[in-house]
Amino acid sequence: MNTPLILASKSPARRSLLQNTGISFQAIDSGLNEDLIKEEMRGEPPLKIAMKLAQEKALLVNRSNLNSLVIGADQILGFQGNSYDKPKNLLEAHDRLKEFSGKPHFLHTSICVAQNGEIIWSHTEEPILTMRDLDDQSIDAYLMRVGSGVLNSVGAYQLENIGIQLFSKIEGDYFSILGLPLVPLLEFLSGKHVTGSLI
Repeated sequence: MNTPLILASKSPARRSLLQNTGISFQAIDSGLNEDLIKEEMRGEPPLKIAMKLAQEKALLVNRSNLNSLVIGADQILGFQGNSYDKPKNLLEAHDRLKEFSGKPHFLHTSICVAQNGEIIWSHTEEPILTMRDLDDQSIDAYLMRVGSGVLNSVGAYQLENIGIQLFSKIEGDYFSILGLPLVPLLEFLSGKHVTGSLI
């Protein structure tokens, strides 16, 4: 008997990544108040916050889907001791890219799976990305090409598209950078009788 799989996310990038694996799943937005948790955990390490958010998303959706395997994922950008949320507008995106220019930042990425009201698996990654030295003209040209789509990215870039041109060095797993560490997730799901799984 196949086990239903649910991705507790409204992120188009995460949905697309999982869909491309060929595994069948349902996507459900958890409706989690992320700002409240971030405020409660202010001062905590970014990776700890990312894991708490991932777990709460998975557990919220699992409450009404107890027999399903529910995936929760989250990502916090860390730069020089500060944590960042998605930019609110293109002006803020411009300022963020300018701030990151020529310097490395971290993407603290967490993923977990809940079933029957508890977390049964979790995993973390911390890719490091270093941007090229970017002047205002380059940033403006980039934002003009990608438009408001960058507001869906915590770093104000879309690595899977032309945003890759902004970087001089990338250390870490590609899928983790996009917000869903697929390889460890698929390794966990192997043998779980998920529809579309080859193993």
